[in-house]
Amino acid sequence: MDLGPADHAEAVAIFRASVIGPVMHRELGRGRLAAELRALSAQRFRPPGADSTRTYSVPTLERWLYAYRAAGLAGLRPEPRSDRGFAQELRAELRELLLDIRREHPAASVSLILSTLVDEGRIDPAQVSAPTVRRLYAAAGLSRRAERSEQQPRTRLRWQAERPGALWHGDVCHLPQCNMGGRTVPVRIHGLLDDASRYVVALEAHSTEREVDMLGLLVDALRRHGKPDALYLDNGSTYRGEVLRTACSRLGITLLHAKPYDPQARGKMERFWRTLREGCLSFLGEVASLKDIDARLKAFLERRYHAAPHAGLMGKSPAKLYAQKPAGEGAVEERALRAALTERSRRRVSSDNVISIDGEAWELDQGYLAGQLVTVAHCHVAPDATPWVEHEGKRLPLRRLDPAKNARRRRPPRSGPLSQGPSRPTDFAPTRALLRAGSERPEASDPDDSSEGGAR
Repeated sequence: MDLGPADHAEAVAIFRASVIGPVMHRELGRGRLAAELRALSAQRFRPPGADSTRTYSVPTLERWLYAYRAAGLAGLRPEPRSDRGFAQELRAELRELLLDIRREHPAASVSLILSTLVDEGRIDPAQVSAPTVRRLYAAAGLSRRAERSEQQPRTRLRWQAERPGALWHGDVCHLPQCNMGGRTVPVRIHGLLDDASRYVVALEAHSTEREVDMLGLLVDALRRHGKPDALYLDNGSTYRGEVLRTACSRLGITLLHAKPYDPQARGKMERFWRTLREGCLSFLGEVASLKDIDARLKAFLERRYHAAPHAGLMGKSPAKLYAQKPAGEGAVEERALRAALTERSRRRVSSDNVISIDGEAWELDQGYLAGQLVTVAHCHVAPDATPWVEHEGKRLPLRRLDPAKNARRRRPPRSGPLSQGPSRPTDFAPTRALLRAGSERPEASDPDDSSEGGAR
């Protein structure tokens, strides 16, 4: 640990002691001391935190010397002003006015307060600055900055969706310390909760908190329970991805996000996490894998949570209330589900037929696409499925790049639509055209021949 001044005042005291150091412990006569102090006053010193050097007068140096002899280093510490932070340049009535404005209008900014007083002619623009007014407020125990409107208390109403399947909540519960296989592993519990019935439509344990984890959970819930009218999620990056937004739009699901820094708006989901912790997560102990955690979560839902009466449901159980949902309501066909969760992006094929997708290299067999921009598609319904290229209405498969295998593999022909055979024979003979052009050219006349009518 570095040993340094405890604060700025101690740093200033040490600096002052170093300035008067040459005369601090010397026994000098009165005339000799004055000469030494005049010599010190001609030298330049850089105070702590300053950008430039400066000199100090003989009276200042003499005052420092006697203060050190009387109280040591403590005598050289600068003393703050007793009225610091109280805007001394303002009259007492103006200071009280500024304080009263802050008390009556806490949402007004300092710049607004000052500009209003200047416009009304009650204060000079150069008389006080905004930082001075903020220090005045801080010294009086008032807020230095304007309060946001979101910070004002507001009336909350207990609300609930009109029927099961109308609204699902989505959230993640963190388990920072889970003993798995003799080591501590972070675990993230992803869940989807039906608002009207409090029925959990999906619950899975993951080691990460990514959009792809949320998509897998959503796909599983859509297959088993159909689609909700709306999905109510947090503001985290897990729920702000482009793929999730596009998929919900394609399926006709309204995507909603809670306001930032408003956990009360997520009360139903937070209450479920509390119940899950008290009844299951706090007693996991050592588990072998994430599948082991999933088995415990499933058992808790089936045997405890879904069948238990819920106070927020007037004593009904989540399972009983969710069973009132009409069978098949909101069902999603597998084809529509895959189409909604197929992501497409534009990629350029390298000169050696390689396409990079999320940091992984894939290759094409169609050599004629080298250097071209193509559409790459990937279906998130099956995250492990191979992506493909869509080009001119055709679906072209991709293969993971294996350079070692390519060293022994035959090169595929660089064929494409233009390399296919002609639909009919063509009469195309460039050399024949050259011969024909040569035979039709007139022969040059002999320069020795005389023209008709010439001299004989």
